[in-house]
Amino acid sequence: MIKKILILSVTVGTGHMRAAEALKKATACLYPEIEVVILDTFRYASPLVEKVVLGTYMEILKMSPVVYGYLYRQAERGRPLSGRGKLEFNRVLNMLAAPRLVKYIKDFVPDVIVCTHPFPVGIMSYMKKKGLFKGLVVAAVTDFTIHSFWVFPEVDLYLVGAEQLQQQCEAFGIDPGKVQVTGIPIDPAFSVRYDKKELKDRIGLDPGLPAILIMGGGLGMGNMETVVKELGESSIKCQLVAVAGINTSLKEKLLKIAPGLSCQLKVYGYVDNIHQLMAAADMMVGKAGGLSCAEAMAVGLPVFIIDPLPGQEERNSEFIAAMGAGVRVDGRGLTGQVKTYLADTGRLEKMSRAAIALGRPKAACDAVNIMASAMTGA
Repeated sequence: MIKKILILSVTVGTGHMRAAEALKKATACLYPEIEVVILDTFRYASPLVEKVVLGTYMEILKMSPVVYGYLYRQAERGRPLSGRGKLEFNRVLNMLAAPRLVKYIKDFVPDVIVCTHPFPVGIMSYMKKKGLFKGLVVAAVTDFTIHSFWVFPEVDLYLVGAEQLQQQCEAFGIDPGKVQVTGIPIDPAFSVRYDKKELKDRIGLDPGLPAILIMGGGLGMGNMETVVKELGESSIKCQLVAVAGINTSLKEKLLKIAPGLSCQLKVYGYVDNIHQLMAAADMMVGKAGGLSCAEAMAVGLPVFIIDPLPGQEERNSEFIAAMGAGVRVDGRGLTGQVKTYLADTGRLEKMSRAAIALGRPKAACDAVNIMASAMTGA
């Protein structure tokens, strides 16, 4: 029986931590007797690692996404269980981050450790190999692709976002018995079903007009201001809902341009009711973060992907498009695409059905139940 769960995540964007919070919330609903703690791994274990590794990572993403994409693809093609670059990288992480984490784990004594980011997976692999942790190590993959940085033989259980990823896992040499298709863990609130027109009215939208949700992830990244201007100044009969996340500068810019647009624009910062905004929307325009895509599919929301970051976002966009749940759009052709799909409701409804077929609103609850069963079986 599980008494304690430790969830190790990393604050890179907001998706990995949102997955961790979803698992904690699901555990509280299903097994309130289980104690769950979330650790921002590097922030707790080593501020130096957080500053150097994550700082460098974010700077590469901002300043040279092409370079990041190249590095991602090189690592993606590497031999997952013996790639020299990955081993050297994890040796450095273990040297800097493991000591304090080992002490925390020794004091907390968790039965299960879940990783919602690949960096802690490497650290836990090292600890398990050294006999420093003997419980269940779980990797909750937060994208619709498997990258070699998630892959270690010491991982006991992989939770993946879709059945199509099982083949990728096998290609990496992961025992199929270790892989469970749960969906990417999202807030259990996405399981609630709404009447779209009633919900639009409740949150201040016109029930008779299509609503386009525009997002740039929790950090409000991408060309959101340009997208809002382009759609807001077009002849499309619609209403816009923009979520700027923690990007307060972007929120202020959007509020300033709102009065000059030809359609209604509602602007939000970081919100705790994204499940309602998605359920009220008719389409979403934004980036291809794993969590955002999983959330959209959970409510059957078609995704129009613009400017995906090279790397995992490209892989997510490829998956979404291949499954018919969204399309990747050239920024310059966005207005035309949106107008076409809004005019052809049949195509939009087909995308919505494809999204619902892939969506797993109960992913976090399913993941927790699978972990509980694994421990009982053990």
